[in-house]
Amino acid sequence: MDVATRITVTSPEQMKDLGRRLAELLRPGDLVLLTGELGAGKTTLTRGLGEGLGVRGAVTSPTFVIARVHPSLGSGPPLVHVDAYRLGGGLDEMEDLDLDVSLPESVIAVEWGEGKVEGLSEDRLHVVIERAVGDGAAGDADDARGVVVTGVGPRWAGADLASLTG
Repeated sequence: MDVATRITVTSPEQMKDLGRRLAELLRPGDLVLLTGELGAGKTTLTRGLGEGLGVRGAVTSPTFVIARVHPSLGSGPPLVHVDAYRLGGGLDEMEDLDLDVSLPESVIAVEWGEGKVEGLSEDRLHVVIERAVGDGAAGDADDARGVVVTGVGPRWAGADLASLTG
């Protein structure tokens, strides 16, 4: 049975903070799928994951390198940040990145991974980021996002995803 929680985020800093809180739940071997339109906040959330995991290097969009490894500065797992946007071949094309080799000791965050990387693990977190729809009257409404975090598989069955609501 999947476990899910919904969070409203109203600024890029709150999105990064959500990533830091999410990092507290992660451990080596975890796969995180990030779904949302361009500019939704996937990379901003991943930046927070990197800060929360204590990894080296600035977390930026890996669009042109496809995958970037951020080693841990301490005893935590490295973060492998993948942008699957330009990969159309599903898991076959992803195999060239050797993510299955990195997965046991790393946290892997895959932007645009839906429908492409689920085969890597029966256990995964699926983070869907959507722009909040409003009447346009509020000045900062453009930054509002609805984030749904769903834990899939036995690893997440007892997880307290509600703790992410901060």
